[in-house]
Amino acid sequence: MATTCGLRTLKNEPVPLKSVSVEVDVQGHVASVNSTLQYENQESNPVEAIFIFPMDSNAAVYRFLARIGDVEIEAQVREKEKAKEEYDDAISSGQEAFLLEESDESSDVFRLSVGSLPPGQTASVTVGYVSELAVQADHALRFCLPAVLNPRYTPAGSKSLTAEVPGARAGDVPYTLSLTMDIYSPSSIQSVESNCPLTPLEFFSQDKTQAKVSLSPGHQFDRDVELLLYYSEPHQPMAILEAGQPGSLMGDTVAMLSFYPEIHVEKSSPMMSSGEFIFLVDRSGSMGCPLNRSNDNESRISSARDTLLLLLKSLPLGCYFNIYGFGSHHESFFPESVEYTQTTMETALNKVKSMQADFGGTEILPPLQNIYSKPCLPSHPRQLFLFTDGGVGNTKAVVDLVKRYAHSHRCFTFGIGEGASSALVNGMAEGGSGHPQFITGSERMQPKVMQSLQYALNPVAKDIAMKWNIPAEVSVTPLSPPVNVLFNLKRVIQYFQLTGQNASNMSGSVSLHYIVEDKPFENKISLNLKPDADNSMLLHRLGARKAIVDLEGKVREGDDKSAKERAVELSIQSGVSSSYTAFIGVNRENKEPVQGPLLSRVPAATAAALGVCARFFKAPSDRGRQKRAYDTVSRASPGPRASCVGLQPAKETKLIFKKMTVSGNPKGDTVHWVDVYCNYTKNICCVFPPQPEFSSVWATVLAVLWLHGYKAESRDEWQFVAKKAMTWVRAQSEFVANLGLRE
Repeated sequence: MATTCGLRTLKNEPVPLKSVSVEVDVQGHVASVNSTLQYENQESNPVEAIFIFPMDSNAAVYRFLARIGDVEIEAQVREKEKAKEEYDDAISSGQEAFLLEESDESSDVFRLSVGSLPPGQTASVTVGYVSELAVQADHALRFCLPAVLNPRYTPAGSKSLTAEVPGARAGDVPYTLSLTMDIYSPSSIQSVESNCPLTPLEFFSQDKTQAKVSLSPGHQFDRDVELLLYYSEPHQPMAILEAGQPGSLMGDTVAMLSFYPEIHVEKSSPMMSSGEFIFLVDRSGSMGCPLNRSNDNESRISSARDTLLLLLKSLPLGCYFNIYGFGSHHESFFPESVEYTQTTMETALNKVKSMQADFGGTEILPPLQNIYSKPCLPSHPRQLFLFTDGGVGNTKAVVDLVKRYAHSHRCFTFGIGEGASSALVNGMAEGGSGHPQFITGSERMQPKVMQSLQYALNPVAKDIAMKWNIPAEVSVTPLSPPVNVLFNLKRVIQYFQLTGQNASNMSGSVSLHYIVEDKPFENKISLNLKPDADNSMLLHRLGARKAIVDLEGKVREGDDKSAKERAVELSIQSGVSSSYTAFIGVNRENKEPVQGPLLSRVPAATAAALGVCARFFKAPSDRGRQKRAYDTVSRASPGPRASCVGLQPAKETKLIFKKMTVSGNPKGDTVHWVDVYCNYTKNICCVFPPQPEFSSVWATVLAVLWLHGYKAESRDEWQFVAKKAMTWVRAQSEFVANLGLRE
């Protein structure tokens, strides 16, 4: 079931997120977004709030700013494991800290952690990102602010991305959304439409190239917010140059080139009556959910059926086709693709009408592997159409598989309903040289479906190349992957890094060359090589994001051993997020540690996984204490080492921690607690190296950790025993050298 991304407590009560305000600045086809989340801790204890939210997969997140009272904290990009360790260390010490990280598996899911927020305190966090606006079938530019995050089905053996997504109910979102959009267009703005109520469009120039629009007041952020911008000349080619900032990796000029190729082919082209069309339809249980919150009567599977019926009726005679349904298992209408005739069409139509969301989970890899295992038909280029609500946990594995077979087919995707994964829908289409579509309402379904079918029927453009006509002293380095597919009037955006140009008004041009059906085409853009005086660095960030995503793909392919290091370096130096880095901010202005036990606002399953809670390092955070305890044990213990900071205790050690946790809070006095400590000594002696002095040290450390974690309210009774015990531990010089323990 779809869920809005508000956080709820273990008692199913709203967390202290009070409001979300969004400022959008649209420059032509690029949107710069600053989204501010306002928190307020109304509890009597410090809280740690976890907020998991969706994001446009093509967005370049470049800013993370936190405000606590009068203190402003600008977060920095760090290697992810180092950022997590810094965050845990901060809240373990009672400091206020903020962590923003992109999911390892899907680029459209982010996790925000707000740690050690004191009682009665307010805090705001601002996330800044920039993204390109997608062009729709009716030539509108689409901006979407996602609010719905559908649970991602995760295959066995994989980690769930959305296990911590809370269960906020529709109409019960504890915060509101305010959104304002300023628009600057190269041509006049005709209108702005939305699925949510808007204020009247307000113009600020006579030529209607500057305007402002807002959501109507009081909007509850319980659904995706979609705005469609209509320009008078949406297909205008352009080149924008942006100056760099000295001293950074992206210090040179970055050029964004936007082409709109016009491909004219003969109507009698053989491609119009050929092709193998394979339709892959998601029939998992989530496809039975409503298409959107404004229309509970139409389900996602019914929208997919309508879309598929339209496509089946529109296929050209002479082609071949087949239809697959997938969920926990998959099945096809025909053993092999069949020729498209009146008889086979009617057979397929009848089967489509009976399709239901009754296949369980969302295992998309097996049907894809089955499709790719079948040989392509001669003279019938394969076209794959996918219909899904985008709820899978192995997104990157799916995208990588599609890319692996990009030479033998084109992949067109349809994201059905609110919350469809943009990482999956966009990634498969881009990796498969196709085109993505998002269907959130039936009123725009038909033109989108027909646009994708028209793209599929178009012949393939070959020998695509960029040719530059610029002074010899200017060198060009591509930031985007090479263009491998072109469709008629489908925008193509490429980013390049230019070095060597001076401040004079040098001019030049760049051309997009390609061949369709043995006919050469050329699209040319003139350049003024003096960059605009703009310090926003938006194009640099978009270009950096393109380069980072390309490097991440090379890491997964395994053919470039240095790709990960280059991706991390580029992410840190450009300040743009990646799956290998995270934003970390710590309030170092607060000299007084936050006092009191920290309430972690996470679901029960996650809270249970935290294990032992100890205050060995005077830490108010359960999560931070657990991390420190495990780290302390793991630094000298045998066994695998692969936790969030690169260390993991031995399996047996974890069992001991678990036993100590299960034992709960035994009744009695300090003598009983010492008995509990002694009872574990025998087990501990079996876990660690054979030196007897090490066994005694480990037993002492674990016992003190347990006392701090489970008998904190009786600290006055055991603090001297614990202090004496740790004094003895520090006296064991070899052990101290191993652990690095300090006062």
